[in-house]
Amino acid sequence: IPAAERYSLMPTIDRWVVRGVFAWLKHNRESLTPNSSFSINLSGQSLGDDAFGDFVLDQLQLYEVDPRHICFEVTETAAIANLTRAMRLMTALRNVGCRFSLDDFGSGMSSFAYLKNLPVDSIKIDGAFVRDMLTDPMDFAMVEAISRIGHVMGLTTIAEYVENDEIVRRLTELGVDYAQGFGVHRPEPLSMESPVAVASQRI
Repeated sequence: IPAAERYSLMPTIDRWVVRGVFAWLKHNRESLTPNSSFSINLSGQSLGDDAFGDFVLDQLQLYEVDPRHICFEVTETAAIANLTRAMRLMTALRNVGCRFSLDDFGSGMSSFAYLKNLPVDSIKIDGAFVRDMLTDPMDFAMVEAISRIGHVMGLTTIAEYVENDEIVRRLTELGVDYAQGFGVHRPEPLSMESPVAVASQRI
């Protein structure tokens, strides 16, 4: 990925991923439920690409994909670096039913200030805080604060790097909505035998 970013190839890769996911969804509609959700990570370069939003809209129509099944994940730092264009892209795709999740939340310097203006549906608490929250009081306080602010704003909260049952228990006590990590489920390929690979789980 660093090499692709250096040579400005990430928008091409992101488009390839979007086409691949949408094609899979078209040919596996019978495997989906109304609550099926597929997350697609977007690079900062795609956020800054004025043509990317129209590309996604065209692909949604071409593959007849229900936008409500799609959630795009963008990192906090990438969204802030491309704020105006990111907001324009996010608003356009949310208007047709797609959702957006702010990844690695808490890693930026002005997280809460920008959160008020970004049109997102959920925030993923940076795993750097979650991983050591049982032993580091500051990390625990950050997870607690992010969860509380997220819920005040009506956002779903997701904790990354959840590696054991004890972290799951403490996150549940804090009211975090979903957990993602090896303590919940290990990554697995998207296939006909396992049509929906678990990315995060409600806790």
